[in-house]
Amino acid sequence: MSLVLPSEIVVNEVLPVVRPMLARELADAGLTQQTIANNLGVTQAAVSSYLNSKPDRSGPIAGDPRTQATIERIATGLADEQMDGYDALAELMDLIATFEDRGPICELHEEAMPSLRGLSCDLCVRGIDSTLATERETLANVRRAARLLATADGMTEAIPNVGTNIGMALPGAADITDVAAVPGRIYSMRGRVEVPSDPEFGASSNVSTMILAAQAVDETTAGALNLVTSDALLAAAQEHGIEPLRFDADYEDRDERLRERFQSRDSVPRVVYHEGAFGIEPITYVLGETAVDATELAVSIAETMSDPTNSSSHRQ
Repeated sequence: MSLVLPSEIVVNEVLPVVRPMLARELADAGLTQQTIANNLGVTQAAVSSYLNSKPDRSGPIAGDPRTQATIERIATGLADEQMDGYDALAELMDLIATFEDRGPICELHEEAMPSLRGLSCDLCVRGIDSTLATERETLANVRRAARLLATADGMTEAIPNVGTNIGMALPGAADITDVAAVPGRIYSMRGRVEVPSDPEFGASSNVSTMILAAQAVDETTAGALNLVTSDALLAAAQEHGIEPLRFDADYEDRDERLRERFQSRDSVPRVVYHEGAFGIEPITYVLGETAVDATELAVSIAETMSDPTNSSSHRQ
């Protein structure tokens, strides 16, 4: 893993773009190269190099219209002596702060440090706080669960035709935007489990509905994934000491009906299923305290199904 500070992006990617742009604007305003050098804190030779080089407006910093607008304001202010160095610095700092809020500096930072991708990182704006840390941990847990599902043996046949998703809710989740899942769902393709993208919040409706209904009764149940319903899977769950709970497949008021089912038992079972309906594929949900917990159980159930010495493996 490469560890790159945001300040390194500013020094290496922003300032080398901004200084030549500002030098050109100041030169167009009639300032001498030495005066420009004094304003920018560089040598006259550096200014000469800036002015003789061909401008490149193709990058994320130079190509952003906010950069040009800021440069023009600073150049006009310095040329008219309506700004001093402090004022110019404030303008530039405002631009950098804007770019650090999910802007082009974030884009460059993710290129330099790929491990930031998919984390919805906003450390530059918010710093390290408990809420952000929890969000990152939740996304990371779903990512680990998806990797576990994709690399486990025998999972391809457990993936429904409509695809699988894995989700995990934040503490105190109120709606699906508080549940992280995999956009586009996970599919079985050519004998492999394919995970299309990194998890995001609000990326799943059905798995989120199941988790939110479960949390209304048991707040420790924060993770879930869906598999295809089969007699073999349900039998394998029973061999794990789990009595699967059946519910109606209809989508209408599903969250309310699930809560009522859980409340009637005064608990949330680890396996919940429906047998499908017209246009609805039979689906089984495996639940756990986290996405990884749920996926580990699902993999264990699938292994029991595929064990030729196990009676559940012979059921269809």
